[in-house]
Amino acid sequence: MIPNKLADLEEKIVKPYEKEGSKKEQVTTMFDKIAPKYDLLNRFLSLGIDRTWRVKAISKLNKGEHKVILDVATGTADMILEMHKQLDLKQVIGMDISSEMINYGQKKIDKAELKDIVTLEVGDSEAMRYSNDFFDAATVAFGVRNFGNLEKGLQEMHRVIKPGGKIVILEFSRPIYFPFKQLFNIYFKYILPFIGRKTSKDKKAYNYLYESVQAFPDYDNFANILERIGFRSVEWKPLSLGICTIYTGVK
Repeated sequence: MIPNKLADLEEKIVKPYEKEGSKKEQVTTMFDKIAPKYDLLNRFLSLGIDRTWRVKAISKLNKGEHKVILDVATGTADMILEMHKQLDLKQVIGMDISSEMINYGQKKIDKAELKDIVTLEVGDSEAMRYSNDFFDAATVAFGVRNFGNLEKGLQEMHRVIKPGGKIVILEFSRPIYFPFKQLFNIYFKYILPFIGRKTSKDKKAYNYLYESVQAFPDYDNFANILERIGFRSVEWKPLSLGICTIYTGVK
């Protein structure tokens, strides 16, 4: 268990830019800008470990049970490509608020010849077009931090999952043990934004990454939110000494 000193933290609204506009609008702008370098920077800045994290997250789903899946904040569709390796898929919808991220993801789906079972589309996590109780499972990788309204987005995911269906969320978290906590903060606060500014078209994007991770209600805090929304059997498992965490729950 994580020490109780984190238990009282509340979600704070962190935006990518110091200007007018909602978090949702600013996040959309940010991802549209960094989309061309997104995959390259992910591999480089995580030293390739992000692939292993996705493998472990998808392993929480069941090949025989989870065939119709929604991937929220799908980005460039890396979660969906990992689903294809592990699961017997019937239908997958990948949704993202950034049209540019969807465009790059579609190229990967086309290359993998998955157009018959995978649909990528622009959409809002807080106002989904999908019917109640439709999906066997829903996933999010590194996206819930970016919801304009965290609970509203999670409520929508709960609505569209079938009773007994599963949610799997992979999200950055804050290591708490010395000295890894200190090393993590130095890397995320100073080194990663410097590399991001030199590589991407957006100077603020990788500062936002650090700030949004610091503000996110991780570990038990996030598990409590999932339970409050209505998920049961909620569990979480930290990966790589707490750099990120897998959260699971059942409707």
